[in-house]
Amino acid sequence: MSVIVTDSGFGTDDWTGGFVAPETLAANDCGQLGLDLLPDADLSQIADKLHCFALIRIAFPSFADGRGFTLAAELRRMGYSGRLRAHGHVIADQYAMARRAGFDEVEIADDLAARQPEDQWLARAAWQTRDYRARLRG
Repeated sequence: MSVIVTDSGFGTDDWTGGFVAPETLAANDCGQLGLDLLPDADLSQIADKLHCFALIRIAFPSFADGRGFTLAAELRRMGYSGRLRAHGHVIADQYAMARRAGFDEVEIADDLAARQPEDQWLARAAWQTRDYRARLRG
């Protein structure tokens, strides 16, 4: 099982569509698909199909691997407006960065949720007001 983290705390996964890898997409696949991306994904392969994905999930094999943040920001710059989920080894200290990069939610394993309870994630949920740009404006 896993836990979905959003700005309102822990929740359950409501996605029922399943996930496909980019290399398994057929040329005419389009619909309410979920796409699984690895941190070294080549976004040019899916650029013309972004509208086909209701949810894109980007893997984080290690909390020290920040390539997923770059992919998220690039997807948003390319115009992707669907749900964007970080999946794997993201820790509570990285939640604000994940949100700023463009992620809507983070999917973590139950054991990580036990080690880093909801209150640690919620402490970073006010990510929009605790960023240097907000301090410069205020």
